[in-house]
Amino acid sequence: MQEKEPGGYGKWVAGKKTKWITVLVWVILAVVLNLIWPAVGEQENNNAANLKENEPSVIAQMVADREFPNDSGIPALIVIHKESGLGTEDLTKLQELTLQLEEKPVPHQTAVIPLHKLPPPALSAQLSEDGSTLVLPVFFEDEADAEELGKGLDGIKSSMTSIFGTNPFDAEIDSGDELSARVTGPAGISVDATGLFENADVSLLIGTVMLVLIFLLLIYRSPLLAVIPIVAVGFAYIVTSPILGYLAKQGIITVDSQSISIMTVLLFGAGTDYCLFMISKFRQILWNEEDKRKALFQAITSSSGAIAMSGFTVVISLFALLLAEYGAYERFAVPFSLSILIMFIASLTLVPAFLAIFGRASFYPFVPRTAEMQAERARKKGKPVPAPRKKKESWIGNVVTKRPWTVIVSTIVVLGILASFSPQIKYTYDLLSSFPEDVPSREGFTVIGEQFSEGELAPVQLMLDTEGKDTDVKSRLEALDYVSIVSEPEEGSVNSDILAYQLELAMNPYSIEAMHHIPDLRTEAETALESAGVDASADKVWISGQTATQYDTELAGKHDSRLIIPVVVGLISLLLLIYLRSLVAMVYLVATVILSYFSALGLGWLIIHYGLGADAIQGAIPLYSFVFLVALGEDYNIFMISSIWQKSKTMSLKQAIKEGVGETSSVITSAGLILAGTFAVLATLPIQVLVQFGIITAIGVLLDTFIVRPFLVPSITMVLGEVAFWPGKRKVAAKEEQVQTFH
Repeated sequence: MQEKEPGGYGKWVAGKKTKWITVLVWVILAVVLNLIWPAVGEQENNNAANLKENEPSVIAQMVADREFPNDSGIPALIVIHKESGLGTEDLTKLQELTLQLEEKPVPHQTAVIPLHKLPPPALSAQLSEDGSTLVLPVFFEDEADAEELGKGLDGIKSSMTSIFGTNPFDAEIDSGDELSARVTGPAGISVDATGLFENADVSLLIGTVMLVLIFLLLIYRSPLLAVIPIVAVGFAYIVTSPILGYLAKQGIITVDSQSISIMTVLLFGAGTDYCLFMISKFRQILWNEEDKRKALFQAITSSSGAIAMSGFTVVISLFALLLAEYGAYERFAVPFSLSILIMFIASLTLVPAFLAIFGRASFYPFVPRTAEMQAERARKKGKPVPAPRKKKESWIGNVVTKRPWTVIVSTIVVLGILASFSPQIKYTYDLLSSFPEDVPSREGFTVIGEQFSEGELAPVQLMLDTEGKDTDVKSRLEALDYVSIVSEPEEGSVNSDILAYQLELAMNPYSIEAMHHIPDLRTEAETALESAGVDASADKVWISGQTATQYDTELAGKHDSRLIIPVVVGLISLLLLIYLRSLVAMVYLVATVILSYFSALGLGWLIIHYGLGADAIQGAIPLYSFVFLVALGEDYNIFMISSIWQKSKTMSLKQAIKEGVGETSSVITSAGLILAGTFAVLATLPIQVLVQFGIITAIGVLLDTFIVRPFLVPSITMVLGEVAFWPGKRKVAAKEEQVQTFH
C-alpha cells in the first residue's frame, strides 16, 4: 500500500514523475519566454525622468522651454588644458577643429561655438586667467540618448587626434607641456554614467555567481549542492528577464541599468538563501529518515511556510516602492518584487524537483545517512560500525536561555552605540560625486572649478513674471554672497513680461549648500515682485537648472521616506501577525530589525566617511537600505522563530529556543554570509552610490545574522516566555502540560 505523501504538496512538484514535469515546465518557460519577448537589458531607459510634472523645477523647465527656447540642444563641454599654457599653435588648431565641426558635424551634433570666427583678442578672452584652459561647448540633439551622444563625442575625439597628432583625451591633466582634453557637462556626464553601469553589469554578474559558488563549496563541500541553487537562481533570472522586458516594451514599467544591477545581486543573494532553507531542512531530516522521498516531503512541508512567508515579506516590501514620487525609487518596485516572487516560487518547486532527482547524492561526498544505513554500509565494506551520530548542543542556545538579560542588554548597547552615529550622516545628491575621481567628466568639472567658476558648469535660471513693472531683482541677486554672476535679463518670447536671469553660483552647483539656496533665491525674487506691486508673487517665480532639480530631488526623497518606511513597517507587521498570530512577537521582531538598520547606517557611515574618506553618502541610500534590510532581516527572524514555534508544541519553551537556535544557526549563518557577500560585491564597482549601498546593506545583513537573529531575538523570547505568544497561546503536548501544572 502506497503511503500518503504529507500534505499533498510534495507530490505535485517532487513526486516520482512530477519532478521531471517540474523541471520541464521551467525549461519550457525559460525557452519560450526568451523567444517571444525581449530581454530586460534590451529595454533599458537610462534617461527616464525622475521628477513628476508637478515638481517646481519641472514646471520651471516647461516655462523656460516655452519662453526661452534653446535650439542648441544638449551641451558637451570640451575642457582643453595645458599646464604650461595654451599657445598660439594650440589655439590655431582649436580654430581648425571648430571649422571642421561646423562644416562636417559629428553624429547628432547641432551646433558648436565658432572659435575660428573669433579675432585673436576675443579668442584669448575665452581662456582662464592663467591661460592654461579653454572650455569649448559643442551641442547635440535633445533627443539623443547616451549611446548616440557617445558616437558624437567619439567623432570629436577622432577629429582632435587627427588635428593635434596625438589623442589629448588620453593625456594626463597635469602633464606639463602636454595638451589634455576632457568632456564634461550634461553630455559627458550622461555618457560616463551609462558607461559605468554598462561595464558594471557583466562584472557584477560574474562576481556574484563566483562568490556564491565559492561560499557554497566552502560551507557544504559538495559540488552538486553548490550548483543546484545557482541553477535555480539562473532559471529564475532567465524567466524574470523577458517578463520585465515585455512589460518595459509595452510601456507598463521603466527599467534602467541601476535597477537591473541591483536586481541581479538581490536574486543571487536572497534566492540562494531560500534554496538553502529548503536544502538544509532536507539534509537535517535525512540523518534520521532512510526513505529520501519521505524526507524530502517532510522538508517541503516543514520549510515551505517559512520560505513563502519570507518571500512574501520581501515582495510586498519592495512593491511598496510603487508609492514613491521619485522615479528612480518607483522603477525599482516591479523588477525587484517580481524577481523575488519568481525566485521563491523556484525555491519551492524547482529546488525540490532537483533534490528529488539527485536524492542523497546531492550532498556527495558528505552524504547524510541514518545510523542504520551507516552501520549497513560499514558491514558491507568490512569496516567497524561507526559510533552513533551525536546531536551537537548549540552554545548560543545555552547562552540565550541561561543568561538572556545579559545578552539583551549587551547587544542593545552595542547596536545602540552604532545607531547613535546615524544622525551624523551627511547626504549628497550630486551625480558627479558618485563617479570615481578619474572619470573624464569629473576630471573636466574639477578643472573648470579650479580655472574658472564651478557655477559656470550648471548655472541657475531664475524667471519671474513682472507684469511689466520695474523690479530691483537684479541688484538683490547681485548682493547675495553665494551668487557670483547675474546676467542681464532676457525677455520671454511668448510673454515679454517674463524675464530670465542666468545665475552663476559662487560654489559647486551640485552641492547640498547650493541646493539649499534655492528657497532663498525664490524668496528674494518674490520679495522683489511684491515690492514692485505684483500680486500672488509666489506663483510668478520659476527656478530651473540642475541645482533646482537636485533640490526637488531631495524633497521628493524625504517625502518618499516619510511615506514608504511606515508602509513597509506596517505591511511586514501585518504579515508577521497573520503568520505568527502573536502581537507581542510581531512587535519585537520588527523593532529589532529596525534597530539593526540604524546600527548598519551608523557603522556604514563610520566606514564610508572615516575609512573611505567620503564627505557624504548619496541621498537615496537610507530608503534603499531600509527596504532591503528590514525585509531581508525579517527573513532570518521568520525562519528561526518558525522553528522555535514548531518545537514549542512538543517541548518546553526553553528547550524549543535552545534547539531552534541550534537547528537554524548554521543555515542562517551560511545564508547571511552569502547574502552579505553578494551585496559586498557592489562595493567593488566604480559607482559610489552602489559602493555605499553595498557596504551598508552588507553590514546590516551581518548584524542581523550574527547579533540580532542568534542572540537578541531568542533572548527576548526567553525573557517574555508565554507572553511572546500573546494574544495567541502556545500549543503544548499533554505531557508538557502536566509538567507545567506540576511546577
